[in-house]
Parts: sequence; structure tokens; C-alpha cells
Amino acid sequence: MKSKVNIKSHPLHPILVSFPIAFFTGTFLFDCLGAFTGNNTFTVTGYYLNVAGIVSGVVAAIPGIIDYFFTVPPESSASKRAAKHGLINTSVLLLFSGILWYRQSGEAHMFVMLSLEIVAITLLLIAGWLGGTLVHRNQIGIDIRYAGAGKWKEEYLKDANGLVRVAKSEELKPDQMKLIHIAGKRIVIARTESGYVAFEDHCSHRGGSLAGGAMICGTVQCPWHGSQFDVQTGEVKVGPAKVAIRTYATQQIGDEIFLSV
Repeated sequence: MKSKVNIKSHPLHPILVSFPIAFFTGTFLFDCLGAFTGNNTFTVTGYYLNVAGIVSGVVAAIPGIIDYFFTVPPESSASKRAAKHGLINTSVLLLFSGILWYRQSGEAHMFVMLSLEIVAITLLLIAGWLGGTLVHRNQIGIDIRYAGAGKWKEEYLKDANGLVRVAKSEELKPDQMKLIHIAGKRIVIARTESGYVAFEDHCSHRGGSLAGGAMICGTVQCPWHGSQFDVQTGEVKVGPAKVAIRTYATQQIGDEIFLSV
């Protein structure tokens, strides 16, 4: 699923998270040096790294929040994982914000501060593991375009009843797909050798986005676990999915394709 916040398809969130990870890790390391050497210069450096970590963490969170609501497939295993990822990272920010306040209180004890930082760094590692899984397993933010798939296409349409125009007849080539959002639904418009079809953008196995998968010979494959569905009937052709996906009727009027919703 292509990230909504990107530079030439490169998602910003994975780029920006490198900064708070580095700053918060540096905070802990320099505070350790300050505690073990008694050199206050290290502790002062830890203070500034703490501030930098909080600021960069907030900045990194903005594209992450946008991707959570507009990129991660809803009602999927990735959505639950992304929620945990966000909540844990929020806890890390709150902990380091508390540490920053504590170190300025004038009564800060180094042992207490380091203990809190250990907890925060541990949570940061867990959040990073979840984030890596979201990218590499759930392919969130990755724009996978196989040969002949064309550029990623996505469109938000106003809610409507009856027939809704969704594409031009020559907009897609055979085996290409387009994701549309309408009436609270995510629907894939695809072109087969025999014409246009439409089906829900929700793998019945774990909720993966079928628009981010591959389609060939009337079959769409989920990019997460490889389930395959007949795009005409929605029936499962290859598991692990066991339940068919919903399909929608389309018709061509002139040089435009309409969807029945």
C-alpha cells in the first residue's frame, strides 16, 4: 500500500523515525556515561538529546498517524498491529517527556532516571519490531508495482446511489487495478481481458489490500499471504483464505465505466 505521505513513492514515516530512535538511544548512552564517569558534560548532552528526541518523535508521528488512518487497510491484522505500534511509541514519548521534566526538577536521581530510560528504550525496541513487521510483512508504505501493473491509482468519490462513474474505458490496461473509496467502502476497479470488474479491497483471510497485490488471467492475489480470488465471482481459488470476497456489477456506457453501489 503506497503511503499517503511520500516523496516520489518513498514513505516519510520510516525515514523520520530514525531520528527519535537515534536521539533517545543517545540520551540513554550519554546519561550512562555521565553516571559512571561523574562528568556533567555527558549528562548535559543527554539533556539536549532528550529534547531532540521528543521534537523529532512528534514530527515522525504526524505521517505515521496519517498512514494509520488512510493507508493501513481497516479491519485487518495490520490495523491492530499499527494501533499497538502507535500506542507504544506514544508511551515512549510520554516517558521521555516525563524524564525531561524530572531531570529539570532539581531533585533528579540518576538511578531513577536511568531506570525509566531502560523501560522507554525497551518499549522503543518493541515498537520498532512492530513497525518493521508492518513494512516488511504487511507492506505498508511499499508501492509494489509488478511488470505491466501501471502506476498506483487511487480515487475518492462522493457517496452516491445507483450507477457511479469510476473510470474511462481506456484508463486501465488488462490486469491493471485502481482503488476507489466510496460510501465508506474500498472497492477495486480492475480490467481483465474480457472487460472491467469490481471487487472489495479486503482479503477475507487477514484483511490485506488486494489493490496492492497482483492480478493476472482473472485472478487477484493478496500480497500478504498469497490467497487468490476469482475477480468475476469472488470465489477463493487458492488459500489460506476460505471465504469468498464480494464483487460488484460494472457496465460500460460509451467510453466510461460505471459501478453499481
